[in-house]
Amino acid sequence: MSELVPGGNVPLPGGTLTLRVPGPFDVSALITDDGGKVRGDGDFVFYNQPTAPGARLAGDTLTLDPPALRAGASRVTVVVSPADPSARLAQLPAPTVHITGPGGGVLARFTAPRPQQETVLLLAEIYRRGTAWKLRAVGQGYADGLAGLARDFGVDVTEDAAPPAAEPPRGYGGDPAHAHGRSLPYAGGVPGEQGAHAQDGLLALVNSSRARAGSPPVSLDVRLAAAARAHATGMAAHGRLDSESPDGTSLYQRITSGGYTYLTVGEHLVSGPRTPGEFVEYCLSAERSRLTLHDPAFSQAGWAYVSDGRSGDMYWTALWAQPFTPAGLVRAADEVIALTNAERAAAGLAPLSGDPLLTTAAQAHSADMVALAFYSHTSPDGREPWDRAAAAGSTRRTIGENIACGQRSPAEVVRGWMNSPGHRANILKPDFTHLGVGLAGGGKAGTYWTQLFGG
Repeated sequence: MSELVPGGNVPLPGGTLTLRVPGPFDVSALITDDGGKVRGDGDFVFYNQPTAPGARLAGDTLTLDPPALRAGASRVTVVVSPADPSARLAQLPAPTVHITGPGGGVLARFTAPRPQQETVLLLAEIYRRGTAWKLRAVGQGYADGLAGLARDFGVDVTEDAAPPAAEPPRGYGGDPAHAHGRSLPYAGGVPGEQGAHAQDGLLALVNSSRARAGSPPVSLDVRLAAAARAHATGMAAHGRLDSESPDGTSLYQRITSGGYTYLTVGEHLVSGPRTPGEFVEYCLSAERSRLTLHDPAFSQAGWAYVSDGRSGDMYWTALWAQPFTPAGLVRAADEVIALTNAERAAAGLAPLSGDPLLTTAAQAHSADMVALAFYSHTSPDGREPWDRAAAAGSTRRTIGENIACGQRSPAEVVRGWMNSPGHRANILKPDFTHLGVGLAGGGKAGTYWTQLFGG
């Protein structure tokens, strides 16, 4: 049996699966396609609609037969909420899902982190990879009930809310060295409008603005929306704009713990706007936030706003991302090499050749900095750059390393290195002949970059 942590996954055998969540909870499920949307209200399985093709809910137990799901279904998201509508999840035991296979053997178990303000929790998802199915532990919360959750997945929900008092918007500035570009889409009901229509309205406003800037449209991703909602909830609960939750979890870590792996990510953290139009207007009012809104690298987005019940302020979180693909990783690394060689050419130096062994070591170091939560040339086990290069099989005699964190693009990270004397010296060192590049997203500061030079 596997004991899972948020973001952990386990392969599933063929046949019928049983997911049980004991305790004072209501269990529900959303059946979606690759775009993360339901095809209709029939894809929402809950106590008033307990069956769908391939899915059956009985009390605290959800039974799934993945091959029998409706055509096009590629993901089932398991959701829990308090059985007592007046209760909050923080008042209840931490929910645990037990997953058993066709023979009754326990495959995995996942206990979600105890929620705080949230009233609904995305507990786990069963998703298809090729012809196989896997389970991923999620543990992301929503603060406005099943209605808000259902809207994000495309279920038509009507919910009215009174508009808050007007107040000038505030934006979270952030440190450009850590790639804080702020912009926002949204995932929730807009005051005075039907939630699903309002969400579509903001997406239309965003994509219209992007089109005028010559950028391709973005599509909504429910995992980004869930992370945005959880982060906006935390900001509203504590009455301040911040890229970290009070427990020290950064927005970027929240994204990856929800199962979304990215190549690049940007965000807007804003308080004040009451409508999608006001939010987009705010994002267009400053150069950096406008560049994030229009960044052509982003193809997916998720957004949310949550009201601070004490002040009435609206706290918005918008996430913009380019999802990870192996080909995208190669393109980004190649672009870093090309930009590095352009700087060398300007200094009259020979170009560096890409080196597969140095690349392996650089990629592993970036991934370790994310997974082990450190930022240093020295690994937690004491290894230095030359040790990592040798472990990857490199026999190059001269080794140097540049690292960086938070930059959103190859151009931004190379520019930052060139503006730092020590990093610039490595890039322009005549003795170096080869280069490996690695990058990994999801650490406390976002994306972590490594250049490993050899000569």
